[in-house]
Amino acid sequence: MAEGNLKLAVLGLGTMGQAMAGSALRNGIPTVVWNRDPDVARRWAEQAEHGAEVAESVSGAVKGADMVITMVTDTKAVTSIAVDLGMLESLPAGAVWAQMSTIGVKGTATINSIVERQRPDVLFLDAPVSGSKVPAEQGKLTIFASGPEQARPTAERVFAAIGQRTIWLGDVGAGSRMKLINNTLLAFTAEGVASSLALARQLGLDTPSVVDAFAGSPLISQWTAGKLRRIQDGNYSPEFPLALALKDVHLALEEAGPEHSTVLASLAHEWEGVVKQGHGNEDVTVVTRALED
Repeated sequence: MAEGNLKLAVLGLGTMGQAMAGSALRNGIPTVVWNRDPDVARRWAEQAEHGAEVAESVSGAVKGADMVITMVTDTKAVTSIAVDLGMLESLPAGAVWAQMSTIGVKGTATINSIVERQRPDVLFLDAPVSGSKVPAEQGKLTIFASGPEQARPTAERVFAAIGQRTIWLGDVGAGSRMKLINNTLLAFTAEGVASSLALARQLGLDTPSVVDAFAGSPLISQWTAGKLRRIQDGNYSPEFPLALALKDVHLALEEAGPEHSTVLASLAHEWEGVVKQGHGNEDVTVVTRALED
């Protein structure tokens, strides 16, 4: 593949897929997009600054592509795109498939085995990301990449456009393992924020006072500081929806087992209750409000 001739397809235009496609376009990578709801793809493409091409089918999106990104919800959705909707069948020989959805260790092994059976000439990367809406829109994701060395020259050009750091971790599956560790830490951090602010309210302290007291504290990361400000403003619009965060907690528990991670299992039980209250599509920080009610 000659320099400058890279063609990318992005399949799945949720919040993260849209942001990734936008970053690729801003960096001059010709990008075709597809979404299961075509109206979403058309509306997004009309607003995109650098002109994405919209495909009506998965097969049409990946025709002639050098690299494909899938960014959807779970293993079932990835399998549907790859097999039922013809992505694997239509991919050119030697194309790179970067599976960037968070589907866990078992899901990734399932998809990898399908590729090995049906299209061994496709270079499959397990490459989930760390980061939510804002860093994705800014092209500042961290990418946990694992897979064949031959895929790196193509993949690194795209990853440089959508992320600020790519960590190569070895064979397929290592990326998903690292993502589960990353999101377990995120879950505990989000729960720590929620529980601390709920306790503050019980002790008669208002949220602005607590946020001000934490300013500049070594305990507070940039991510946590941003979440605290959003909670103070009562802004629970989804950067990382609670339902997706809970899905990732369940994926971690599948590997660790609840008997070996009782605190994580307890957190999952609490979050399940908040989702049942109707807060699943709000940001993970909505747990704070649920605990204060």
